[in-house]
Amino acid sequence: MAVQGLSTDEVQQIRESLAAGRKPRVVFTEAAGQMAGQLGQVVELTDPARSEEFVVVRFGRDELPFSPADVAVAPKGSGRRPAAEPKPEPEVAAPAAPAAPEFVLDTPRVPAPRREEPKVEQQAEPKPAKRAVKAAKPKTPAGLTVTLAYAEGEWTVAAQQGAKALARPYVVKPAEALRMVALVDVPGVQEAVEQILGAERAEAEQQAEKLRAELAEIEARLAELREAR
Repeated sequence: MAVQGLSTDEVQQIRESLAAGRKPRVVFTEAAGQMAGQLGQVVELTDPARSEEFVVVRFGRDELPFSPADVAVAPKGSGRRPAAEPKPEPEVAAPAAPAAPEFVLDTPRVPAPRREEPKVEQQAEPKPAKRAVKAAKPKTPAGLTVTLAYAEGEWTVAAQQGAKALARPYVVKPAEALRMVALVDVPGVQEAVEQILGAERAEAEQQAEKLRAELAEIEARLAELREAR
């Protein structure tokens, strides 16, 4: 009959029993592999956030970590079985001296498969590493983009973080645009801005000369009209 692992409530009960000084008995499930059906004692519950195998079980002379799925609460009365099993040992060793060495040889054979500690530890070591990688991922803020643009005779500045617009394009003076570009310290960009400003300056001067000429004509016409009074 398949035995299910520890539930959350059973883990809490074991934690309370350990706090009271008791060491609850558990039975290994099929998830524990070749140790299925064997009995052990829970001696400690480590931090489940650091490893899935936080249930430390004493099995023979070893104390190994397991996950809640590897063990289940031992049925009532199962704690007496380990006490009954050692009784045949003196009966086998008592009849003759040769039986004692055979029994001594059999004793290490039982824990021999249990002492596959490297396999258990190799399974336990990568799991905390995976958790550490997941926890090490910090939430980086979205990228910030500040754009200085020139179009149709106007300089504009806009700011955007990720998909969110922090500042919509607003008009700045050419002198402010030139100062912003000077902070970048890229000769090619500065030359391009200076060319744009030079072209605007030349166009503005032409317009000013044209307006001055038109104003001079208007003033001369006004002077003639005054003399005609």
